[in-house]
Order: sequence, then C-alpha cells, then structure tokens
Amino acid sequence: MNYNNIILETEERTALITINRPESLNALNSKTIQELSSAFEELENNTSIRVIIITGSGEKSFIAGADIKEFSDFGTKAAEELSRNGQKILFDKIENLSKPVIAAINGFSLGGGLELAMACHIRYASENAKLGLPEVTLGLIPGYGGTQRLPKLVGKGLANEMIFSAKMISAQKAKEIGLVNEVYSLEELLMKTKELASQISRNSPMGISKAIIAVNQSDKETGFETEIKAFGELFEMEDKKEGVQAFLDKRKPSF
Repeated sequence: MNYNNIILETEERTALITINRPESLNALNSKTIQELSSAFEELENNTSIRVIIITGSGEKSFIAGADIKEFSDFGTKAAEELSRNGQKILFDKIENLSKPVIAAINGFSLGGGLELAMACHIRYASENAKLGLPEVTLGLIPGYGGTQRLPKLVGKGLANEMIFSAKMISAQKAKEIGLVNEVYSLEELLMKTKELASQISRNSPMGISKAIIAVNQSDKETGFETEIKAFGELFEMEDKKEGVQAFLDKRKPSF
C-alpha cells in the first residue's frame, strides 16, 4: 500500500513506521490515523516481521497531538464517534497486536501522541522529549484512551496530576514514574530501540504473542486464568517444542 503521511520501512525482522508530517509536528489527523491502522494491519499479517517501531520525522516531535482543526466544530455525536473509531481502528489495535510495538519518542509527545505511545508495549524516549496530556486546556479530556492507560502505567495520583494540570514532563521524569522505559540522546534513540527490537525478534513469536494477551489482562479478574490457558496452549505449539529441545541440546533455538 502507498502511504502519504507515514513512511514504512523493513529491515530483517523489524519494521519502522515514521509519521511524516513535519510541517505540523506530526500531528494526528484522520488520514494519518487511517494510514497507521492500515500499516499495522499489513505488518500483523507479515510473518517475516517480528517487532514494530514507531517514531516521528525530524528532531522536534514524536506526535504533537491531534489535529484540532479537524474537530473544532464537532457536536456530541460526532465527537463520540471520533473517539470510539480512533480507539477501535488504531489505539486498541496497537495494544492488542500480536507483535510488540515500541515507541521511539523523539521530542514532543502530547495529547493523542502520548496516548498512542501509551498504547505501545514499550516506550523509549530521547532526552529532549516532553510528554503531556493538555486536553483540559481546551475544555476537553483525553479521548483516545489516555484516562485509562495512564493510571495503569503511573498510578492514579500521578495520572490525575498530569491530566488535571495539563503540564508537560521531561523524559527523565517520565522514566522516574514508569511512563517510559529508557531515555537516550536523540542520536542514540533509534539505534537503541532497534537493538531492543533485534533482541526481541530472536525469541519465540508465539510465546511473545501469548504474553501480550496475558499481560493485557493483568489488571482484570480474568488475568490469572488467561495466563494459565496461554501457558497450556503453548505446550502444543512448535515454538515450545523447538525451545525446549534447543535447551536440552545446549544450542540456541531457531524460531
């Protein structure tokens, strides 16, 4: 598929998606959301890809937020549809993808940009990154899952502080509170993210897929049962057979 607002590249088992709207600091508009949704669907079905990285073009911004001009005159029904459709076709899709998605946050990650990063499974940030949810300054609240995912990552108190105050926090502060995993210089960010992707890609794709399902249920009553079932199902799959046999043979597995 041809894309206008994103760039999709593949290298060995890793795919790199770059949001390419530098003139608007990579703000999310409906076209970009649709292109991202299509790209993730394409990569989900590509058996040669094991890990996906998403980043923004340029050095200033990962995603500076949603494109406010698109919904400035919406009413209740249109706004609910915007939120629901965005969550369904992109944000929930990322969170529940069978392959790990790593956000390489290079600069501003605000509003919908931070919500997209939080939907990813892992977040690395550059030292110049600024993260925040400024929606209340517009008389709104986060609408792409921010009020739900942020408390799970940093706790309810810190989530309330960030959402109510609308303040931006530094990359280092984000690491301290568990919002991002690691912080690197802008020059190192993509290299370090690719190194992690390479390490992940050598492991069992089926094991990782089941782990994603189980971890996503970790805050629900069904979490332990989900883990038990996934653990059992893996015993009938080729990845488990190869992994265990490789261990017994004292060699590296070939997944």
